[in-house]
Amino acid sequence: MPASPIRRLMPFAEAAVAQGVKIFHLNIGQPDIESPAEFWEAVRNPQYKVLEYSNSIGNVTLRQGVARWYQKIGIDVTAPQLIVTTAGSEALRFAMMAALNPGDEIIVPEPLYANYLGFAVEAGIQVVPIPTRIEENFALPATAEFETRITPRTKAILICNPSNPTGGVYGQDQLAQLADLVKKHHLFLLADEVYRDFNYTDQPIQSVLQIAGLEDHAIMVDSVSKRFSLCGARIGFLVSRNAEIIQAATKFAQARLSPPMLEQIGVEAALERTPPAYFQAIVEEYRGRRDLLVQRLGAMNGVVCPRIDGAFYAQVRLPIDDADRFCQWMLEEFRHDNQTVMMAPGTGFYLDSQNGRDEVRIAYVLNQNDLGRAMDALHRALAIYPGRTCEQSAVASA
Repeated sequence: MPASPIRRLMPFAEAAVAQGVKIFHLNIGQPDIESPAEFWEAVRNPQYKVLEYSNSIGNVTLRQGVARWYQKIGIDVTAPQLIVTTAGSEALRFAMMAALNPGDEIIVPEPLYANYLGFAVEAGIQVVPIPTRIEENFALPATAEFETRITPRTKAILICNPSNPTGGVYGQDQLAQLADLVKKHHLFLLADEVYRDFNYTDQPIQSVLQIAGLEDHAIMVDSVSKRFSLCGARIGFLVSRNAEIIQAATKFAQARLSPPMLEQIGVEAALERTPPAYFQAIVEEYRGRRDLLVQRLGAMNGVVCPRIDGAFYAQVRLPIDDADRFCQWMLEEFRHDNQTVMMAPGTGFYLDSQNGRDEVRIAYVLNQNDLGRAMDALHRALAIYPGRTCEQSAVASA
């Protein structure tokens, strides 16, 4: 089981906090946006006297509400075609275990969301990476590149759209090519669409469930964690029109009894009552944070930041010798006005940890004032880090 690059440096962060150091957490996708009031109201006033187990696949009324919500955004599914899971993480596990047997292979573009590697270990399956390049904004490789990696053990392709960790968005033409490929080779197409609403392009993001002809192939994973700023609620969804996938995933759901009951009550209310202005304001806020991050990183000598079209992450190349060493040094030794920055080393987002050694993943989940201060600290750190590979100019004061 691989250690998480997002969390494994926490002991060093805790030690710094104990010394009175302010840490800007850019290592984890934890939004600082307030959760909807509608969620809190429902949780404070549940119509229950006993907090019971829920249905293993989620409360009926929540599943019906989720289906209606998808239908409103153009994804035509029904309640029997979805399962409520303990966050998107469990939905991904269920999808892998329902679609693949131990020893099977799943093709994933990399850099990839680090926890995919852990989920694959749990499911006993093999991740087959297909590399993308920062110089090409981590664009999806041509279909021919995918085909070179298909073997008799290949059962699925997994994408994250918009991408964690790169912030890339896959367009309809790219998705159409993947759709043709999975149909040609009788594969599943798993799509992690948790960040669908965080879209900074002028084109809507297409769900795999909106592509004709993929009824038996498409499996979509979703979550309320980011969209509603409800990471701690741990409510996600596994959605597919393939009845066998839903039936298999239901068995895994029954084995773990049920998703959390109180949070389902809150999420049901949030889905039904949260006004559209809540989401519009969030997207505009993150667009501003994205613009600030790109501008500040662009002013740092030797830093390469790709185009960021969605989500709230950037996989960034820094002029450093070793990302793991640098991120730990930031927490153990570096201080700027008694502040430092926590980031996720890029090595953890590749199957081979020799890749991404000069990259970090930055989650721009802080307000613009704090994000600017974090960039001040990073700029100063790059100027004095012992393993830097180029010189930095003086850091302007915030």
